[in-house]
Amino acid sequence: MKLTQVLLGTATFTLLGGSVFAQSSETTSSLPPRHHHHYSAIELRLQRMEAEIEQLKAQLARQQASGGATTAGATPQPQPQPQVSAAQFEALQNQVYETQATVNEATKPKDKKIHMKGITVTLGGFAAAESVYRSRAEQADIGSSFSGIPFRGPASSTSAANGRMGEWRMTARQSRVSALVQGSPDADTLLSMYGEFDFLGAAASANSNESNSYTPRVRVLYGTADWNDLGLEFLFGQSWSLATLTGSGMSPRSELPPPTIDAQYVVGFDWTRQPQLRLVKDFDDQVWVGLSVENPQTIFGGTAPTGLAFLNYNTGSGFNGGTGSAGAEFNPGITLSFNHVPDIIGKIAFEPAMFDGNVHLELFGIYRDFYDRSGVTLATTSNHDTSGGGVGANALIKLLPGLLDLQADALFGSGIGRYGSGQLPDVTWKANGEPAPLTENIEMVGLTLHATPDLDLYAFGGHEQELSGYGTKNLLGAKDQFGYGDPFYDNTGCFAFDASGKCTGNTRALWQIAPGLWWTAYAGDFGKFRVGLQYSYTERKAFPGLDATPSNPTGVGGRAPTAIDQMVFTSFRYYPF
Repeated sequence: MKLTQVLLGTATFTLLGGSVFAQSSETTSSLPPRHHHHYSAIELRLQRMEAEIEQLKAQLARQQASGGATTAGATPQPQPQPQVSAAQFEALQNQVYETQATVNEATKPKDKKIHMKGITVTLGGFAAAESVYRSRAEQADIGSSFSGIPFRGPASSTSAANGRMGEWRMTARQSRVSALVQGSPDADTLLSMYGEFDFLGAAASANSNESNSYTPRVRVLYGTADWNDLGLEFLFGQSWSLATLTGSGMSPRSELPPPTIDAQYVVGFDWTRQPQLRLVKDFDDQVWVGLSVENPQTIFGGTAPTGLAFLNYNTGSGFNGGTGSAGAEFNPGITLSFNHVPDIIGKIAFEPAMFDGNVHLELFGIYRDFYDRSGVTLATTSNHDTSGGGVGANALIKLLPGLLDLQADALFGSGIGRYGSGQLPDVTWKANGEPAPLTENIEMVGLTLHATPDLDLYAFGGHEQELSGYGTKNLLGAKDQFGYGDPFYDNTGCFAFDASGKCTGNTRALWQIAPGLWWTAYAGDFGKFRVGLQYSYTERKAFPGLDATPSNPTGVGGRAPTAIDQMVFTSFRYYPF
């Protein structure tokens, strides 16, 4: 082989390797590396060149041994043309070594993902050290109980002392681990599995109301199948509800919860994380239509009617015949309703092309079913199915792209309490024990300012409010009050610590404002370190009830109890991936 041919082949190979390197840098994170077959062809070419080097090396050794001369009487042997000098051989070998390094660099993934046999694994999560101060002791971790802010009385209630005490605590339990596994069996199909876990589970009080706080706590754990040629995506497992705002189409992992440190987010944010089956159709990356069948749960509130021989609604303790005992795989005593029909959610998302992706709008509807059993006598008991639901809208608008974002949501309907961060009840009871859905409105708006590449400032505000639902019936010559928000419920003790009265305190409304910031102190090859600070002001307002005072001894038309909680949060988070 001529030396010039070898050098030309090496140069061609080097250029080809550089081309592959450029292509590999454009590979997206959601698909395995493209043009993988080119890598195999290049590596085969390199192997052939290395074999040629070995042949040249042997030729050079023979030349050096013979000194280029023949012995007496021997037949002269033809010499390979042209002869290779040691310097030329060394130069060629160095080029091959450099080309090998180029190929290694081109084929090495340019990310922190794990690549194996066509599968890509992306690790994520963060370690967190956080603190919270509350002006009223909720006895809660980093996730607040907005509808459980304690009033200031009566003395007979332990919550009254909490209403006059503050609390400060530190926690690492919002630390998170996650993993995304993806693979493409063909050019049009992407299979994915994603799991995200934190440490905020509490087995003794875990429930299915909104975030499934079982231990270990599964935030989300689901699989998806995407068919790009059909514009279809199928999701199965536990994920954010389809009712939750997403930042791009209806893509999982693009959900946009408020950027708060508080793990319960903000009053007025509509969301759940529940097991579900979801199908989404994409129309030209401008319109998405989705349908989701999600795990149901009912939150009962208020006072149940008396005089029933049997009333079984099972919110953890049961009533008049309700067992109140959870079954297999659940901790006894947790809050679980009797469910009959899943929550069904349909949504349309729209991103008008004229706004160049800076406007994302959503419209959705929820159908719900509420289920219990009751009767005046055991012989007359029957099951009750009551329907509810609501309509809602979400929006993400980049007012100043790259600088200022606005996000908002609103939900109105009956029996939708579980979808709000405030966790107001879904239903109360009618006189016969049948569930009575409560009418509620939920809304939130927030601004996020990307002040610098390292500093985000945000301010969110939200509101949740329910209408009352109550009734009165005669029971053996006396009035039986039942339902939610009855003006004759006793609230006398909600105001004073030394009062002897009661504090029914059915929540009528919640509102909150929560400003904060996130500062990225470091971002580089070794991950990211962020510092967060947040303040929130939250009011819990109850329905007016009986409130006996010297000027109003009957208590009728009394004051509405209010509980105010001011909270300060800090967070230190390291994201290694």
